[in-house]
Amino acid sequence: MGIENHSVCPSRILPCTLRLNKLMSLAGNDCLCIIDRDAVPNELKAIFEEHRKFDKSFDSSISCFKAPNVDQPVVYAPVPELTDYDDVRSYQEAAKRSMEKVLKAGFQTPLLFVPKVKRFPEAELCTVLGALEQLYVPIQLREAGTLKDPRVTTLSVQIDDPKAEAIFQEALVLEAGRFVARDIGVGDPERMTPIQVEKYIKPLFEKLNVNVISDSKVLAKEYPLFAAVNRAADAVERHRGRIIFLEYKPPKPARKTLMLVGKGVTYDTGGADIKAGGVMAGMSRDKCGAAAAAGFMQVVSQLQPDDIHVVAALCMVRNSVGEECYVADEVITSRAGLHVRIGNTDAEGRMCMTDALCRMKELVVEQNLPDPHLFTIATLTGHAFISAGEGQSIAIDNSVAHREDHARRLQAAGQAFGEPFEVSILRPSDFSFNAGKVIGEDLVQANNAPSVKTPRGHQVPAAFMIKASGLDQHGLDSKLPIKYTHIDIAGSAGEHPAMPTAAPLVALVKTHLQK
Repeated sequence: MGIENHSVCPSRILPCTLRLNKLMSLAGNDCLCIIDRDAVPNELKAIFEEHRKFDKSFDSSISCFKAPNVDQPVVYAPVPELTDYDDVRSYQEAAKRSMEKVLKAGFQTPLLFVPKVKRFPEAELCTVLGALEQLYVPIQLREAGTLKDPRVTTLSVQIDDPKAEAIFQEALVLEAGRFVARDIGVGDPERMTPIQVEKYIKPLFEKLNVNVISDSKVLAKEYPLFAAVNRAADAVERHRGRIIFLEYKPPKPARKTLMLVGKGVTYDTGGADIKAGGVMAGMSRDKCGAAAAAGFMQVVSQLQPDDIHVVAALCMVRNSVGEECYVADEVITSRAGLHVRIGNTDAEGRMCMTDALCRMKELVVEQNLPDPHLFTIATLTGHAFISAGEGQSIAIDNSVAHREDHARRLQAAGQAFGEPFEVSILRPSDFSFNAGKVIGEDLVQANNAPSVKTPRGHQVPAAFMIKASGLDQHGLDSKLPIKYTHIDIAGSAGEHPAMPTAAPLVALVKTHLQK
């Protein structure tokens, strides 16, 4: 058997060097990985049948064995028998399990045989992304240089498809974005403080316009809801918040505008309404919305679309507790001029994003930006987690985006590419829930119960952000309707100790960056 290296990409913003094989060969590889019982290479079919004769669990458990006719170890991590309700994640998970076995066995240059699956047209891309996800090493370990276990240095993938090169290149671009999102998301409370996120971001995005707002007085004046959350952390220099704006301007006149606001709470103590009872652990992941937005911008910087204008705001802040922390019953005037009564300091996510969302709306109006679509992305509510379950995001469109059936299109892309969505609808009660209760207040930020004990606990924050940012003035019958979608990734971002997933990056790319 010969070998043709169609493409090789060294590990820049990747877990390892990625190589595309055109013809199956083990030259340069130390094991072969198979995940699909129906796509076993001809050279291995006889040995697979031999194993099935004496091992009834062969197609339902992970195994590693020597295949004499290819003189190489084989890792077999089979996709399970699928039901009508399984999705393409079955192939991602099988690829992850195969890489997990590779790492435990000490192999460093595996060749992954990527199956083509009629039922799931995107299985090849998803399989490669699944393998790369398992090979990711957290930024702290990479920087410390203390990782003792051997790591994979080169992953070769064999894709027997006329579009193999395109699939390979797409995997490189998407994984670079997911790598950035994982680095920011997984960083511990000190490794990825707001200023450390800024330092990480700036060298990556030299092709983009980067504007960082960190002056406390400017934040207090122009982003007062954000500044309230930042108040306690601002007393500690290394924890001081900032809003990082990233902008990509296309070379041709833009046909549409994407504007992403990401929740970047680097650590959430709950503030004065402190997270008690042991539920604070893992709250360094509360920045995964901003992490996903940064990863999306990494993809944008590599694809450089001709006619799509993209702006992202990473709202990086620490919800600290202390003598300067904001408290319930304060009334704070939002950037849009509404008086907001604080109900719960642990509802900081909507606080830190709303003024940036308002700024995005202002940019649309001031610059007459074409076909604008605004987003907030956040690990916002436990209600979303229990509503959608682990592994699923929730998309909530405003009236303008709903008219174009946007959330359903996002859901379809997520289903095809292993980032599933549930779709929720805004109701009048979501807005009335946030209405001011006494004279002098326009809105109530939250009740004082956890979202999991609040009816419609993940829809209500979206309604709040629409009202508090002034987006409600840009509805269906307004002079300038503006599309807006809130994405709650509490269920899909990746709970500690699992690695961050970077969701919903792939679904957003597929829905909005590719024609």
